Amino acid sequence: MLLLDRSFDVSVTPVASADLPEQTLRGVERFLFREVRLLDERRFAEWLELWTDDGRYWAPRFRGQANPFEQISLFWEDAVLREVRMRRLENPRNWSQQPPTRSSRAVSNVSVEGLDAAGHLIVRSVFQYTDWRGEQRQLAGTLHHKLAATEAGGWKMVLKKVEFVNCEDIFGALEVFV
Repeated sequence: MLLLDRSFDVSVTPVASADLPEQTLRGVERFLFREVRLLDERRFAEWLELWTDDGRYWAPRFRGQANPFEQISLFWEDAVLREVRMRRLENPRNWSQQPPTRSSRAVSNVSVEGLDAAGHLIVRSVFQYTDWRGEQRQLAGTLHHKLAATEAGGWKMVLKKVEFVNCEDIFGALEVFV
């Protein structure tokens, strides 16, 4: 699937409800908590394994932005671009990661919103993100994950949409994954 394939469903509005057993909901929460831990520990290769092959990582530039095709986004990445970013972050000659960015993320208020047209689980949560590389920065917002169930009983990300509270602000480099 091409990065600019307009048939990719970026909507996070459910088309069906999803009534999950408590154990499944706890599994979704554990998945989200594991995701942020991998990022905080800079275990990017393991983080990349949490994605479906066609998964997309998106941060809209404008509040209420419907898609990444009509307007610019802060980032819109497929598997290739996530891999490129990971390799850049891990390269010892990358001057912009000297010293490496350190981060801490908190995810809370996890709620299952429903299912999309393809049957992917839509999960909403809020986040607080702090990073440091010479100076400290705070970011916050809403996360929307579309998750596909795996045969092993786990989850893979089909979409991760990061809606920053201050999405229309001027940002310093967003080098690491949020």
